[in-house]
Amino acid sequence: MRTGIATVCLSGTLREKMQACAIAGFDGIEIFEQDLVTSPLSPEDIRAMAADLGLTLDLYQPFRDFDSVPEELLAGNLRRAEAKFRLMSRLGMDTMLVCSNVATASIDDDDLRAEQLARLAELAGEHGVRVAYEALAWGRYVNDYEHAHRLVARVDHPNLGTCLDSFHILSRDWDTAPIEAFDPEKIFFVQVADAPKLSMDVLSWSRHHRVFPGEGQFELAKFMGHVVRAGYAGPVSLEVFNDVFRQSDVERTAVDAMRSLIWLEEQSAKWLTGNAAAAAGRPAPRRHPMELATLPRVAEPAGFNFAEVRATDTAALESLLGQLGFGFNGRHRSKNVQLWTLGQARIIINEDAPAPAETAIAAVGFDVDSPVLAAARARQLKAPAVPRTSRADEEVFQGFAAPDSTEIFLCQGSPDGTAAWVDEFGPGHAEPSTGGEADGARAIIDHVNLAQPWQHFDEAVLFYTSALALQPQPYAEVASPTGLVRSQVMATGDRGVRLVLNLAPLHQQEGATEPAGGAHTPRRTYQEHIAVAVDDLVATARAARDRGLDFLRIPANYYEDLDARFDLDPEFLATLRELNLLYDSDADGEFLHFYTATVGSVFFEMVERRGRYDGYGAPNAPVRHAVQYDHRHQLTRTS
Repeated sequence: MRTGIATVCLSGTLREKMQACAIAGFDGIEIFEQDLVTSPLSPEDIRAMAADLGLTLDLYQPFRDFDSVPEELLAGNLRRAEAKFRLMSRLGMDTMLVCSNVATASIDDDDLRAEQLARLAELAGEHGVRVAYEALAWGRYVNDYEHAHRLVARVDHPNLGTCLDSFHILSRDWDTAPIEAFDPEKIFFVQVADAPKLSMDVLSWSRHHRVFPGEGQFELAKFMGHVVRAGYAGPVSLEVFNDVFRQSDVERTAVDAMRSLIWLEEQSAKWLTGNAAAAAGRPAPRRHPMELATLPRVAEPAGFNFAEVRATDTAALESLLGQLGFGFNGRHRSKNVQLWTLGQARIIINEDAPAPAETAIAAVGFDVDSPVLAAARARQLKAPAVPRTSRADEEVFQGFAAPDSTEIFLCQGSPDGTAAWVDEFGPGHAEPSTGGEADGARAIIDHVNLAQPWQHFDEAVLFYTSALALQPQPYAEVASPTGLVRSQVMATGDRGVRLVLNLAPLHQQEGATEPAGGAHTPRRTYQEHIAVAVDDLVATARAARDRGLDFLRIPANYYEDLDARFDLDPEFLATLRELNLLYDSDADGEFLHFYTATVGSVFFEMVERRGRYDGYGAPNAPVRHAVQYDHRHQLTRTS
């Protein structure tokens, strides 16, 4: 599949955009007119630069409000078009996008539209240019791609075809199956964009909320499957208007964009395979359709292998883990790290944090069937590798960096949940905690909550979907004293892995910096946590209290509200209040949990799931945010 991207998707100057597209591996680009108009580069310079970078110049756009106009306006429109055709000749480009008219000074007359498009096509032919006519979703009279295609067929000129844009089609819920009947010679260009499902006017939706494929909720694989069956073999190009992308680092946005097309190509191939029966008996395409590449197929992770926390001063973290019941398993034979375990929940403390970095989650390990195969898939999806030195007698972990610079390691899972690399740890300076294994023998890491910088949230969703086969669940918005926190759960089908991505309010992201000089460069982090599931949370909490654990103190008002909502047994409610436990229930089961105080930017949550409860205690999240906020501000005032 030939890949492309419109320069409007990216931040920076036209030169910077072109360089970023080449680095990311795109085949070609669409030049957005404003990028050209504001560039100091001449058309000849741009043409030469594209050739040097190995980029084709696939589409010049947009040309607006041409059709359906009174005769007195047509002459000016044709003059504008001819000027652009001459410009395209200098650029070495042969296809221009013409949008359906949105102006009020237009006439609803298909005969007139066809006649005017024919005159445009004839003029384009004289300059060796093809015109790709696109139905805008908010077009005044032409807003349906089938309508646009009928006009193109009616004109029947070799220099007039149609542009299929997934946003304009899917935002209006048009059926995409008719695309298969289109003459592929008349499909001049295909643009793709994803988007979240929003209830708003389609123009504002388009201008501000498009995202790259895999980051929204459109059925893009189905759309592309119909395009491929039609016999289209040209570029598949991204056209994404997004305020965040146009403020973010141009090179990493380009890489994110390329990752989305690689993912879409694979998903489209899967859709075609899964819907092969529906195509049986249909006429073969009039030309050979594009070939879709696939990635190494991997199963979703089976579970968490470990979580790693990086700290310069580890004393507070060691004390906290001991109070929770984790046992100290020693220090690594060749690395400056410690291992702490509670049942099958393994926490690594990495003491190599560069000062003065605060304590933060640095890495997460996942159990997978084939670490080598899964790592190969991640590399093809543009995930930067994480270097890790190992001796001959040590486990070799495949690793790569997530968009927020968290390191992801792929571990060989075992049926009994054990890990061979644990034997690499021996005696060290910390004292083992007492009683931990008795009250948490079957403990596991339930979920890990990672805070995402505002400019990389959508990128993270696509990354974990494509590289780790995690599926995004419906997102939630949680109230906090500093604003709404958007929470996106990424999970496996059996919930063996639950990863929660939180988009922190801007207030909490002041001073944040872009990773520079490598994806795993230390970064400013925000409050994140590791949740550990146990069989008996009340016993775990009592034991932790006896060891001196500093719980997150829950206000009395919460328990009064809890009693009103659930009518709990008074003795049980008293236990919750006594131990600072939070509670939730639904039709499937119950959920108990408590939080620790924060060390650096990390805190821990201990949870118990009863029955088939599948949530995270969402009604309790505002309480947690408020208490943590108050605690931070008390510390600030004290200091």
